[in-house]
Amino acid sequence: MQFFDKNNIPDPVKLARYKKNPEQGPKILFFSGGSALRGLCRQLIHYTYNSIHIITSFDSGGSSATLREAFAMPAVGDVRARLMDLADLSIQGNREIFALFAYRFDQQADNVALVNELGQMISGRHRLIARIPDPMQEIIRIHLLLFKKNMEDDFDLRGASIGNLILTGGYLENRRHLDPVIEVFSRLAMVRGTVRPIVNDYLHLVAELRDGTTLVGQNLLTGKEVAPIASEVKKVYITDDRDNHPVYKVKVRKKIASLISAVDLICYPMGSFYSSIIANLLVDGVGESISKNSSPKVYIPSTGVDPECLGHSIMDQVEALVAYAGQGRPTIKAADVLNYVVVDQKNGQYAGKLDRKRLTQLGIQMIDCQLVSRKSAPEIDEKLLLPVLLSLA
Repeated sequence: MQFFDKNNIPDPVKLARYKKNPEQGPKILFFSGGSALRGLCRQLIHYTYNSIHIITSFDSGGSSATLREAFAMPAVGDVRARLMDLADLSIQGNREIFALFAYRFDQQADNVALVNELGQMISGRHRLIARIPDPMQEIIRIHLLLFKKNMEDDFDLRGASIGNLILTGGYLENRRHLDPVIEVFSRLAMVRGTVRPIVNDYLHLVAELRDGTTLVGQNLLTGKEVAPIASEVKKVYITDDRDNHPVYKVKVRKKIASLISAVDLICYPMGSFYSSIIANLLVDGVGESISKNSSPKVYIPSTGVDPECLGHSIMDQVEALVAYAGQGRPTIKAADVLNYVVVDQKNGQYAGKLDRKRLTQLGIQMIDCQLVSRKSAPEIDEKLLLPVLLSLA
């Protein structure tokens, strides 16, 4: 493992090379979900077209939950958002596609009216559809038609994301696989990166808390739709049964393992700690695939308050990440799955401090550099983080 001097970060030579030729940019893999990387991704595509985004698919809140329950499918909302974040908006028609994918049906509207609006989209008469050039318009209309054909009469369209409906239509048409429809829209919208769900199944995230409470469903953990947890997380796992919630062992797909093995940098980025980062590591074989890749692995702890990290210091987060990535296999050492923790001790707001002695024992190096700007505080500024990641790749 190469040890980096913070004085050599960012590396202006690498940044200039990547920006000049993003087609040959580094393969940086992000384990994530949610919106924490939105700003970073929109900057990233100017330096590399080869980033890889492994997205959690256990979201059980909002309109994603309605689709998941109706069709027993993985969540598509975060996949849809990441595709749009990586789309090249300079390509003709892509801004119109972005607007359509981001559009949501009125939460207060009558469902009959929304069914009619969906029909207008399928026929091409809706203002958002009419702006999109062919062949993309025709492909979108076909996918919406496929969704409508599979939709039950009482399906609640209120608040539904059109992008999610489009992806669902493709998922159902392609024998319940997301990858084919993701690939179609990635090519047509010139998505500058690869986006894949961690699993292609209808599974749920379970969190056991220290006070004995068991939460079944990602939305109960994040503190966004319900009150934040009142006791710290003891353990998280995946289940295929929401009622009895036994631990379910799901094996990493060969496609995902292959992607992990071929990247230049693995990043556990800021975001909801358990539901966005650790959830990806719960899939059997992910940690082993990470350990077999000799490229650098870096953790970017969130600044500010993460409700999921109640009672966790920043060092606790590092230890938990290493433990989940190791998946209980004694042959996988800490340094096999994590090499660097990047923090901004001067400007960032973290719970506790990193234990340098313990990090050294684990074979992990701390990189302390500016990540938080006056404008972004207390959050990380993607314009400061991006050069760091590119320099480590």
